[in-house]
Amino acid sequence: MARKLPPSFQLSPEVERAQAQKQPVVALESTVITHGLPYPSNLTLAEDMENEVRGQGAVPATIALLDGAVCVGLNPAQLLQLSQPGRGMRKISTRDYGAAIASGASGGTTVAGTMLAAYLAGIRVFATGGIGGVHHNISRRRQASYDISADLPALAHIPMIVVCAGAKAILNLPATLEYLETWGVPVVGYQSDDFPAFFSRSSGLKTNARADSPEEVARLAKAHWSLGLQSAILVAAPPPEEVALPTELVNAAVRQALREARERRIRGPEVTPYLLERVRRLTRDQSLRANLGLLLNNARLAAQIAQYI
Repeated sequence: MARKLPPSFQLSPEVERAQAQKQPVVALESTVITHGLPYPSNLTLAEDMENEVRGQGAVPATIALLDGAVCVGLNPAQLLQLSQPGRGMRKISTRDYGAAIASGASGGTTVAGTMLAAYLAGIRVFATGGIGGVHHNISRRRQASYDISADLPALAHIPMIVVCAGAKAILNLPATLEYLETWGVPVVGYQSDDFPAFFSRSSGLKTNARADSPEEVARLAKAHWSLGLQSAILVAAPPPEEVALPTELVNAAVRQALREARERRIRGPEVTPYLLERVRRLTRDQSLRANLGLLLNNARLAAQIAQYI
């Protein structure tokens, strides 16, 4: 069905052609390029993820904001522009689009930001690393409110298949799953009944459904949406065994990082990058290796699922 795009949107010729020919398309986020890794590792990862999607017969649509335009599908020059340090790239979530478009800004899209742009562009499958969620309360104040990622409301209200390795391990995973349950978001374990913990294959928590093939994921999603439900389908794929870390190793690193963040009074948007960097150092880069491996695995699986949507 033809979709009228907002005037700020620019689809790449490859994505336009794929949609016209009804080829499968997979959305990819771009904050991993702008804020996740240093250059040139970020560029290499972006290219590798797109190649994983293409290797499964689908078309990648990396999404970013460039000079006030929402670009759905990037060419090599645009990927290079995103990856370069010192360009003042913003993080673009759903709340940030209006101001960023109006000011002609550039930036990488978060999970929520990517979901919105992909949905408006008619793309129904999205691959990411780990979703945001409910943060641990690191404040010394007993009644401090939880920090809740904008990714969760996006999952509650944007009908897409989102392939991830669970929520980031630094988060409060039980509270995150409770939020998703409250808002009716199916959490589907891929070839597993366990909810992965990003770097680890299991968090000790259960998913509410299981799918053992890409076709089964697609059938589940279509059945869910056929009822008029508008939430996303969260497909939780454990990281590959060859890169996954032992759960206790990750938990110990996260506990120490949280304790240090509390002692240093880290607050607001500084919390996530601080915790992830500390976990990387505490695991001696093993968490970084796991992150890269799961991102490629999720891109591959998303492309397989997209064949059936």
